Amino acid sequence: MKKSMFAVMSSLAVMGLALAGCGGGQPAAKPAEQASQTGQSSTQPAPATPSKEPAKAQVLRWNLHSEPPTGDPGLAEDTTSAAIVKAVFDGLTRIGPSGKPEEAVAEKIEVSSDMKTYTFKLRDSKWSNGEPVTAHDFEYAWKRALDPKTASNYAYQLYYIKNAEKANKGTGSLEDVGVKALDDKTLQVELTNPTPFFLELTAFQTYFPVNKKVVETDEKWSGEAKTHVGNGPFKMESWEHKSKMVLVKNDNYWDKDSVKLDKIEFSMVEDENTELSMFENGEIDWAGSPLSSLPTDAMPALKDSGKLQVKPVGATYWYKFNTEKPPFNNVKIRKAFAYGINRQILIDNVLQANQQPAMAAVPPTMGLNTGGYFKDNDQETAKKLLEEGMKELGISKLPPIKLSYNTSEGHKKIAEAIQDQWRQNLGAEVKLENQEWKVYLETMHEGNYQVGRLGWSGDFNDPINFLELFKEKDGGNNDTRWENPKFKELLNQSATESDPEKRKAILREAEQIMMDEMPIMPIYFYTHTWVKNDKVKGIFQDGLGAIDWKWASIE
Repeated sequence: MKKSMFAVMSSLAVMGLALAGCGGGQPAAKPAEQASQTGQSSTQPAPATPSKEPAKAQVLRWNLHSEPPTGDPGLAEDTTSAAIVKAVFDGLTRIGPSGKPEEAVAEKIEVSSDMKTYTFKLRDSKWSNGEPVTAHDFEYAWKRALDPKTASNYAYQLYYIKNAEKANKGTGSLEDVGVKALDDKTLQVELTNPTPFFLELTAFQTYFPVNKKVVETDEKWSGEAKTHVGNGPFKMESWEHKSKMVLVKNDNYWDKDSVKLDKIEFSMVEDENTELSMFENGEIDWAGSPLSSLPTDAMPALKDSGKLQVKPVGATYWYKFNTEKPPFNNVKIRKAFAYGINRQILIDNVLQANQQPAMAAVPPTMGLNTGGYFKDNDQETAKKLLEEGMKELGISKLPPIKLSYNTSEGHKKIAEAIQDQWRQNLGAEVKLENQEWKVYLETMHEGNYQVGRLGWSGDFNDPINFLELFKEKDGGNNDTRWENPKFKELLNQSATESDPEKRKAILREAEQIMMDEMPIMPIYFYTHTWVKNDKVKGIFQDGLGAIDWKWASIE
């Protein structure tokens, strides 16, 4: 779903407050009724009724690692922002504990026989300010995200809707986009082609509604708690930028009875060692993935203690090449740098969390090509390609290479290990540069880098979600500036292929082209690793690594 900071997301500065999982605060069971005849004298005083203790507030304490860049579902593009947005908004559907999309704001969903028209009947629900949520809010939100003026990097997720791509690219009108509120409670959506995963998409943040009046009254509405309005399980109580954020239960939420937490208190501490210390000192209830990471040095001890929890997820850690800047405008040099590292040694000695070396962009859980497209640690081929690429560029020595990453001890250690491997294996002089997450994303989008790390966590469980990132040179998340006509043609072809196996073959051919030209260098497939307070229950992480606190509680 999103750019990954670790595998992604930002954090808050720690406060000695409590975060809750699911569970606590349940009323005590009633004692069984006493027998009608007690055998006691009627003059004996009745037993005293035990006084009820007030239910303890369920407060979950969490570290976001860094500041969420936005609280706007139309602009959220990273895992930190996405997690906060999911907490304070609700879509037509929501991925539930079953791992499948379930009805949310939509109470009933009708699909036409050709699978191209969806009619959503909305339930009674409200915004956090008490106003009703209507079908018009969804139509407005989707068209707003598609409006070129909004500059949403995730607008392409709406391209499955009829005429959406044309509207976003300025070759068509927003009025012609296939989404229409028939009345306050009915939303009709026309798709260009049958899209089997469309109900997963409607659970994704770009498809969430926004309150038109709020958005148009204040352009900075999503960046402050006092002006933020959502329709989700929680609402923003406070947001002290780069320090802390507090979410509280939203009493206007349609499914509020399912929400057990009273409050989530986020800190924003970037140092993973500090975060782990906070956890060990009882200041936070969770440390590590998916919104932060655990210190790599702590992994052996955490494993030995039995506290470490590990979950494979559909996400890939990769380095992006800026294909418009030398020397990485040369495909052979890009491939040389990709072949010239030893991923398994990196995993064994640095990461230490059972990750899998990545020789493909799409995670093996999606079944596209589980064997990969090239060999790990192929030093002979790497040296040969580097020599050929340098000849093609007319250079006898590699210029200094700048490797960029967002601030994180884990990313730093990975970058240092790869810096050393490139120096030893390719003779490259590599300089490291780190930036705070929000600034780093802007730097990548602007193309002010040579090689930069990012992770990608799937937004929905289909290979197209990883491949479509690189379909358009100017696509919102394609910082590589790479484009290939045949690759684009194959992705378009896959959209109209109804046979699942034929479609998979088309996508496999597309990924082969991408790995042949190497705009990105896959490094490893993620596992999420974390430690948590045993009292925290019901934290839901889907197979793609996205987190949802709706069903969480504290025992």
